[in-house]
Amino acid sequence: MDKKYIAGLQKKYTDEIVPALMEQFAYSSVMQTPRLQKIVLNSGVGQAIADKKLIDVTQEELTLIAGQKAVQTTSSKDISNFKLRRGMPIGVKVTLRRERMYEFLERLVVVALPRIRDFKGVSSKFDGRGNYTMGITEQIIFPEIDIDKISKIMGLEITFVTSAATDEEGAALLKAFGIPFKNDKK
Repeated sequence: MDKKYIAGLQKKYTDEIVPALMEQFAYSSVMQTPRLQKIVLNSGVGQAIADKKLIDVTQEELTLIAGQKAVQTTSSKDISNFKLRRGMPIGVKVTLRRERMYEFLERLVVVALPRIRDFKGVSSKFDGRGNYTMGITEQIIFPEIDIDKISKIMGLEITFVTSAATDEEGAALLKAFGIPFKNDKK
């Protein structure tokens, strides 16, 4: 009875994605294959300077979306033009790893992204080290968010941190996980 829970995408990674990537990039060892290390969800709340409750609402929503408690991020310096003081909360973030990371990725690909109106795929711009960040303009695409209780439409960034050495390897990994990239012709 000591069966350990394994997320669906985690099983797919070990059974299908690793052998495919080893063949595609001719790796000599399984340890060379790129893997997803973490997913970071981040939402900047610039309006929180004027409305303090907005940061708490955003924190609750991001906690619902991620299934893990989100933390507030604070400003590191004073910027008088924006009426910003050091230590003021200006954003919310949450870092997902292991099972929760795979569960979130599965919900994102299967449930949330298809709910975007006129969706044609996500941009395929990587950071040069195999990591990828995509922006979501409205948090209401996630089924965990109750549309009737929304006070303000907020966006968020989702960063996929991989162990890939190049953008090509990172793109192949995320494509195998089901991220629908646009067919960009370069």
